[in-house]
Amino acid sequence: MTEIPEHLLKRAKEAREKAAAEPAADAAAPAGEAAGDSRIPAHLLERSKSAKSNAGGEQGGGVAVAERATAAVATAPVGGGVPVGAGPGGHTQRLLTVVKSGSIQEVKATPVDKVHTWPHLLAAEFVAALACTAFTFLFSIWVNAPLLQHSNPNQTPNPSKAPWYFLGLQELLTMFHPMVAGVTIPGVGIIVLIFAPYIDRNPSNKPEDRKFATSIMTVHLMFWAVLVMIGSFFRGPGFNFTLPWRDGLFFEL
Repeated sequence: MTEIPEHLLKRAKEAREKAAAEPAADAAAPAGEAAGDSRIPAHLLERSKSAKSNAGGEQGGGVAVAERATAAVATAPVGGGVPVGAGPGGHTQRLLTVVKSGSIQEVKATPVDKVHTWPHLLAAEFVAALACTAFTFLFSIWVNAPLLQHSNPNQTPNPSKAPWYFLGLQELLTMFHPMVAGVTIPGVGIIVLIFAPYIDRNPSNKPEDRKFATSIMTVHLMFWAVLVMIGSFFRGPGFNFTLPWRDGLFFEL
């Protein structure tokens, strides 16, 4: 059995003697006045009354809890023992603070719009790679490659076109100086695409939230796609502009 220290026993004895020596008039006084005179400081009672008058009927639960706590302290045993929660000298202080339950109990989980790389992303990429490989394999069986005859260095084909992925650049050469078409415009486009993630620092991964980056990439792709289509289908002999439904189609892979 744990022994109680001597100084605590002495303090409890003094508190009991002091409580037993209180006048009978104080013991017969109303519980609220006794609690206000001997146990609860006056400034705390005033603060409680003002808080209850300001709150009104909006916080009935919190006021009820405060009233129960005050009543419990007020009805603590006066004689024959130390009140529950008594400090040095038998004084009691209200240590209960009423806090709205929602502020400490309500937990809202923030949804995270992310998935694991494996297996979600890699599985989809693996299936897409298999589908592309199967399509290429079947396409190569049923369709012959559009191979031409051996090149003749003494005869230049007319029109002489670059591969389709360079036709956009060749189309720019017909409109601007080679320095502008071959260096300035492609360089500016590449620099804008490089700095786009640093200009648009939106952390969202949703396309509808990345309007700036999506617009920049869309303009870039549409600009290059239009140039490639013009060079492929609307350029005839001498790389002159022509209409495919009037002069024919001068397009070869």
